[in-house]
Amino acid sequence: MFLGEYQHSLDAKGRVILPAKYREDLAGGAVIAKALDGCLAVYPMEEFRQVAEQAREMARQGVRERQAARAFFAGAVETVPDKQGRVAIPQHLREFAHLQRDVIVAGNLRHLEIWDAARFRDADRAGAEAIAAAEHLSQLGL
Repeated sequence: MFLGEYQHSLDAKGRVILPAKYREDLAGGAVIAKALDGCLAVYPMEEFRQVAEQAREMARQGVRERQAARAFFAGAVETVPDKQGRVAIPQHLREFAHLQRDVIVAGNLRHLEIWDAARFRDADRAGAEAIAAAEHLSQLGL
């Protein structure tokens, strides 16, 4: 499980250090892709295969879904963290996620997310408010 949030910075080459505790999980390869809410997702290879199958099925539903799947796959890149645990984030993905320098690497159960730090704080605040206000979430033990 990918859990927690970690503050990092992009280096001059557009690389970010992934949390040390997850490097072994990603050592066999990973995929960085555009994700919901304007962040990037880092999927272990096996998880990406499952997501890819779901996206492929979704693309059969209509034009909008096909366009989303096309943008998802065309923007995705395979990567392997280097010995320091860094992954390079291509320019097109940095632009999509509005990544400048300060980033948050956040766990989202089955994958990691890479966020611009300010945008993450806004999304995290909104999520915390949703948890506080949503009585039906008590069924999940939250």
